Amino acid sequence: MLVHDIINSGREEDIAIVDEGRQITYSQLKAGIKKYRNRLYEIGIRQGDRVGIFSRNSAEFVYAYFATASLGAINVPINFQLSTRETAYILQNAGVEHLLTYEPLNFEEKIVTQHDIATFVEKICADAPDLPADFDENNPCVIIYTSGTTGNPKGAILSHKNLVHNTKQCKVFKCHRECKSICVLPMYHCFGWTCTVLNTFYRGAELHVMRVFKPKEMVDMVREQEITDIIIVPSIFKLVTALAKPEDFKTVRFFMSGGTTLPDKIVDEFRNKFGREIAEGYGLSEASPCVFLTTHGEERQGSCGKMLDGEEIRLVDENGRDVAQGEVGEVLVRGGQVMLGYWKNPQATKEALDADGWLHTGDVGKVDADGYYYIVNRIKEMIISMGENIYPREVEEVVYKFKGIKDAAVIGVDDKLRGQVGACFYEVQDGAAVDVRELKRFLQKNLALYKVPREFHELKEIPRTSTGKIAKRKILEDYLAAKGL
Repeated sequence: MLVHDIINSGREEDIAIVDEGRQITYSQLKAGIKKYRNRLYEIGIRQGDRVGIFSRNSAEFVYAYFATASLGAINVPINFQLSTRETAYILQNAGVEHLLTYEPLNFEEKIVTQHDIATFVEKICADAPDLPADFDENNPCVIIYTSGTTGNPKGAILSHKNLVHNTKQCKVFKCHRECKSICVLPMYHCFGWTCTVLNTFYRGAELHVMRVFKPKEMVDMVREQEITDIIIVPSIFKLVTALAKPEDFKTVRFFMSGGTTLPDKIVDEFRNKFGREIAEGYGLSEASPCVFLTTHGEERQGSCGKMLDGEEIRLVDENGRDVAQGEVGEVLVRGGQVMLGYWKNPQATKEALDADGWLHTGDVGKVDADGYYYIVNRIKEMIISMGENIYPREVEEVVYKFKGIKDAAVIGVDDKLRGQVGACFYEVQDGAAVDVRELKRFLQKNLALYKVPREFHELKEIPRTSTGKIAKRKILEDYLAAKGL
């Protein structure tokens, strides 16, 4: 199956998309994709060409993506919150010549031809030909540019097979034809695209598009549209927990969190208020993105679920040896959802994908006797202090339990004596105050002394990425700049 064939799962007369009052059936969705396909072909798009999409969530985003895929061309979805400089780098690196956008971008020089995504198909075009005979599921479908921890972003190449395989693995959500999913997460992001958009269409269900995330509007949409499936990130769970009433979520059958680790505090507050559980998943763009998912009805707090059909998992130590159950090791995954490699970056590809096809995720995890996996930390975020390994997530979980803490990030910083020490950056809840001495004493009671951060910094606001992750790189950059380093 190719990615654009996914929409054939829906019945022609059923609603596929609800977007700002527009109800689009599966039949109309196919017609819209065909119009986009014809228009793309007319402007010269052919197999292997890269097409940029710089847009908020919308039906037009869906049309553009599927139409590009159906020509054998390669989608390059771009985070619309990036600066012009950052966007220009991606366009030039991917060799994009045509960009579909919801607003014109002002580059210093013309590097791409821009098209208004909303009016792109107003012109009637002749039908584009069928895909060439040499095209199959192993051809690239999309290049997802990952933020990375250093340097310029890398473009993870995902094939049609990668995306379809991962979509099928989402069967653990138990989504079905009568379900209604809300698309809050940005469509340019792999998590939102696979788990919400592709999964919804593959099950023949109904997708409700939220163009701009606003907490109150999301709660209203869930209640008024009788949404059944909500897949979001921890920061959004935190916002809607404070805002929504239990009756607002009465039609919801499935809540899932991904994108970053889900703090216990958010789970506890959500359960206490709504009496419901949150399923958690884990993945990365290089795996389309899902590696572990929790089956609906089998939630286990702290765990991101179990391994999926059609994949292999290893947990290995620094020497590449498999670790025992309960011990921590780097998560390696091999399966149909693992990327082809990085665009024009053979060295990075070699570092991420070994000769046997194992994707080295850079994340540290462990597995229990029941097969539930737990992500402990990023390898690159692990702090080594006086030879001791400190996992920031463990420390952060304890920090979150201290009264008055709203958000927290523990980051390793250089120390002449210990090599590294932990620095705790935190944001306080509205109207609250945090006494650092009391916070230190609280941590000393609940952690080994070597795990307790040596520095504490209160921030007015913890910065986050567009997908809700705490932007630790930004925090560290600001910290170093303040010290003149």
